[in-house]
Amino acid sequence: MSTPAKSAQAEAVTPTLLREWALPGGGSGKDDRGSVLVIGGARKTPGAALLAGVAALRAGAGRLTLAVAESVAVQLAVGLPEAGVLGLPETAAGTVVGSAAAGLAAELEAADAVLVGPGLDDKDQATALLRELLKASPGHPGSAQGAGSGAGSDPDSDSRQPCFVLDAFALGSLPELQDELAAWAGRLILTPNITEAAILLGQDVDDLHRQVPELAEKYQAVVSCQGVIARPGRSRGKAAGEAGLWEITTGHSGLGTSGSGDVLAGAIAGLRARGTTDSQAACWGTHLHAAAGDRLASRLGGLGYLARELTEELPPLMMELSA
Repeated sequence: MSTPAKSAQAEAVTPTLLREWALPGGGSGKDDRGSVLVIGGARKTPGAALLAGVAALRAGAGRLTLAVAESVAVQLAVGLPEAGVLGLPETAAGTVVGSAAAGLAAELEAADAVLVGPGLDDKDQATALLRELLKASPGHPGSAQGAGSGAGSDPDSDSRQPCFVLDAFALGSLPELQDELAAWAGRLILTPNITEAAILLGQDVDDLHRQVPELAEKYQAVVSCQGVIARPGRSRGKAAGEAGLWEITTGHSGLGTSGSGDVLAGAIAGLRARGTTDSQAACWGTHLHAAAGDRLASRLGGLGYLARELTEELPPLMMELSA
């Protein structure tokens, strides 16, 4: 009978660690802080894309584009005037169709971080969407850049290739796309909750310190799950001296509220667009999300604060950690 693998020791993510792991500066303008593209926002769930986008901006990203179902694009453009908004083809039920990726070439070219998932509501269409995004990526056998000579197969060979952050329905598609993910190796961040992590692993999750690193290795991605962050051992693009497993030391149960995960994913995407490594964005974003929950809990109570209120806490927290 095999013996279960021993859980790894995680490094605590503390204010001291984050101050030593400083974020990139603000630069001289918005172009210096990177561009985020959020793909999601079905007709029934446009708020998820909105929350993620606001979080990306609150985390310091310079530019934001929301690519959402066409029927809600105008409303989101009015609701978030700081963002560019692109309407995507949708089904009769308002689900973003998988073929919508074909119309995003210019936005993908301009993005530093692409967040896929907030507000998507159909697994099959999400799978088709991810497959099309993968095919458009250098290094994928079906891409123009990846065909023939194999140009673009090294994810660090082109600094303009965006990082992909996957959340919600986009995560449920990964098991059947695992063999195609090499094109995103070294530039992929996953933000599953416990249920989504179990789907990704194909087993119950009862030991985060052991199983989150397994997820990171399986999908060659940085993974943030329930306050534990892991980087794959074979990850390219890692900074010298980075650890491989971290754990957040703050957070409150009130974070388990509708839209909270969208804020987390958006904050990570915003930080990544600014020029951090994947691991740094995940550690900073997860800490900021948890610390924001603590602040709201101290003022409003442990339960009842809203996900959108988390976003307002991000800038002051970053300011304190930069002091």
